[in-house]
Amino acid sequence: MHPQTLRQYDRLGLVVPRRAAGRGRRYSLRDVAKLLEVQRLSHDEGINLAGIQRILALESQVERLERRVEALSARVEPGGRVFAAAASGDVVVVPRGRSVRRGVEEALRQSFVERSETRALVIWSPARDGSAER
Repeated sequence: MHPQTLRQYDRLGLVVPRRAAGRGRRYSLRDVAKLLEVQRLSHDEGINLAGIQRILALESQVERLERRVEALSARVEPGGRVFAAAASGDVVVVPRGRSVRRGVEEALRQSFVERSETRALVIWSPARDGSAER
């Protein structure tokens, strides 16, 4: 690429390389891959630099959101936990590996022993079709 093209991309923030001690640009392999993508979008697809800038920003946002979804999914582990709620509104997590009935009874017993409340409870689990089931 022409040095002036690299300066323009740097000025627009499309690809911002690190600087050496003498202020020379130092491009990483990631920067080079991004430069090649910018060049492809510009030359092959005919997208202007403002459009490319927007595309790169959206791709970056998508990557951040995908990482966030993965982190949250790892914490939630769908289907791995069962929750029970007492009439008072207390929510109890049933431990893994326990049957729902036994796990709920033990978890609620511990909760009620500490608070000496009534033993009313509601068990909720998602139905296969997406609606709530009691």
